[in-house]
This record gives sequence, C-alpha cells and structure tokens, in this order.
Amino acid sequence: MNKQTRASARAYVESIELPGLARGAVPRAAAPIDFDALKNQAMVVGSEVVSFVQGVSAERKQDIVNAALLAQLAASKRVPDRSDVFAWYGAYFDVLGNIGWVIQDTGFDSYEEQSDGLEAHEAILKVAGVVLGAAPTALAVVTATVEAMKSMDTDNPWITIFDRESRCAESARFQISLAEQDDTGQFMVTSMAFGLRAESTITQILFFKIRKSHTTLKHCSGKVTINTDVLAGVRDSIKAKLVGRTAGYIDALDI
Repeated sequence: MNKQTRASARAYVESIELPGLARGAVPRAAAPIDFDALKNQAMVVGSEVVSFVQGVSAERKQDIVNAALLAQLAASKRVPDRSDVFAWYGAYFDVLGNIGWVIQDTGFDSYEEQSDGLEAHEAILKVAGVVLGAAPTALAVVTATVEAMKSMDTDNPWITIFDRESRCAESARFQISLAEQDDTGQFMVTSMAFGLRAESTITQILFFKIRKSHTTLKHCSGKVTINTDVLAGVRDSIKAKLVGRTAGYIDALDI
C-alpha cells in the first residue's frame, strides 16, 4: 500500500460512494454523544463495538467512530450482498487503509474451540484474552463492554443497531475494537473482526451457539497503527461525507 498523505486521504474520501438514503427519508444527524477523555467508554457503530480506554481524547474518539462508520457504509455499497462476508471485509479494510489506518494483517483464521456449544460472546472474550492478555486494563474494558451488551434487553438501542447491522440469515460479521493511548501519547487500536456462517438462521448474535460441523467462525485480529496526522487531516472530509447518515448507526454506553 502506498503511503497515505492528508491530500491523498481527502481525495479518497471524496471519491467514496455510500449507499443512498431510503426513498422519502429525511437526512438527520445522530443524537449528540458526550465523548469524555476522563473515563472508559464504549460505542456501537453499526456492526462494530468500539471501546475506549480512559485517556483517549474526545476528538480522537470521534475520529475513530466516524472512520468505522464510513468504512462500513462504503463496504456495504461495494458489496451489497450481505452474505458475502469476506468480500465485505476486503472493502472495509481497504477504506480504513486509505484514511490513515495501517493494518498489518487482514487474513482470517478459523476459530477452533474444543467446547461444543460456545456462545459468540464467549468466543469474542477468548479471542480478546489472547490478543490483549498482556494488557489487563485494555482486556478489562473490552470484557466490561461485552458483558454490558450481554445483559441488555433485546430492544435496547445498542442491541437493535448491532444485531441489525451484523447479521443476515445464515451469516454474520461484526467487529470489536479497542482504542487506547499510553503515557507517551502513542495511540493504538486493537481490532478484532469476526465472520460467522451457520446452517441455520442466526438470531441474537451474542448468544448464538457455535456448533461443530454446523458453524464456521473465522477471525482476524491485531494491533492497528494509526497515522494520526492523516486521520486528523481527513476529519472534516469524513464528517461531510457522513452528513445525514449517522442517525440509527451510533449509540453510546458508559462502562
């Protein structure tokens, strides 16, 4: 991938095509979110759950949320077949890679688990434990986020958005991300992407049981370096691209 610059990222964002609004829909913004650098927070952004460790600035939180939504909408425009999970991910990662995200590996590995009947949220936490095992604070934030989602009513806005955007009949795709900033100001995002295929219709994604020979779960995970100069330089372009398209995709939860 060629090195991205502010100019190249802005040109790329301007060229992106997003899904059209439903006929008769009136463009509107999502309700304002109180991004707070002084506490751990979590957001649902379409099919992605983003957790933020205390210390990440409000501006960077907004940048990450907007980038995630832009990548999802652009991928859905390029790959309208929601069952084509991994083609969708190819488009999703491509967008992020062109706006300052440096993703080392986008290959998916099969998730092997000895316990038959493991639920999806348990698999998420097992993967997170491997990826974030050396960072107990970060792992605790992701765990608190997943546990909070698991305890919610099915009609909670968080679950409604996540479930609607992540699953389609016998397939599902969802992302779990964590953003943190260390004492030196180094900014890092850990990304975990999941693709699920089953022989039966998938419902209540967090509680869906992963059955051997009947379900395939694949995941891709790793640390993502973000060129904060490029991401900041494309901030206004992304906001402009998302005008009228954020309502119904973003919601916040304190953890």
